[in-house]
Amino acid sequence: MIDLYAWPTPNGQKISIMLEECGLDYRVIPVDINKGEQFNPDFIEISPNGRIPAIVDPDGNPPVAMFESGAILIYLAEKTGRFMPQSGAARYQVLQWLMFQMGGLGPMCGQAHHFRQRMGGAEIPYGIDRYTKETGRLYGVMDKRLGDAAYLGGDDYSIADMACWPWVRPMRRQGHERDDFPNVKRWFDDIAARPAVARGMELLAEHRGNKTMTDESRENLFGDTQFKSR
Repeated sequence: MIDLYAWPTPNGQKISIMLEECGLDYRVIPVDINKGEQFNPDFIEISPNGRIPAIVDPDGNPPVAMFESGAILIYLAEKTGRFMPQSGAARYQVLQWLMFQMGGLGPMCGQAHHFRQRMGGAEIPYGIDRYTKETGRLYGVMDKRLGDAAYLGGDDYSIADMACWPWVRPMRRQGHERDDFPNVKRWFDDIAARPAVARGMELLAEHRGNKTMTDESRENLFGDTQFKSR
């Protein structure tokens, strides 16, 4: 059974979706990032960057501990032989769109969330404008691609789609509407209808409702705590 160390964020949800799609047995170990549990030494041993998600797979030879959601998706795809072509141009199509999420869509959406919701406690117009526009540009890139292909990697649903989908879900919080990107909307709705995606989105759902930003959570997420040597 795979141990998934996570919190109900898009990066955590992409892994729970993949585990559900593959039908792998797993248990979730909550890492409450608002309380600073990501800085616990035992977690740092598994995830040296102090970020969720991470997994431990005791069935590896030797057992595998991994951090970085994109790397975890590739590992699970190769472990199961599913949701990523094994070779050739089709494989690299999937990998490049996975990297698009890891290096572009995820970080930019995260910054849009941060500035638009005043996570740091103050309104910063430049940050709001910069990241709202950049997420819109990236959605335009996706919309063009999805006008030419059913899924980001091509004809088949893949880990690239699983990586992007949870970040697209809160698009309104990023200052955009799915109706403005019709190909993205078609793709989003198709994936939302998958039963495994619905199950994956139940990841620690009981912790999703509380959006109150306390001084403690603000310090743990954005303050100096994260920069102290561990």
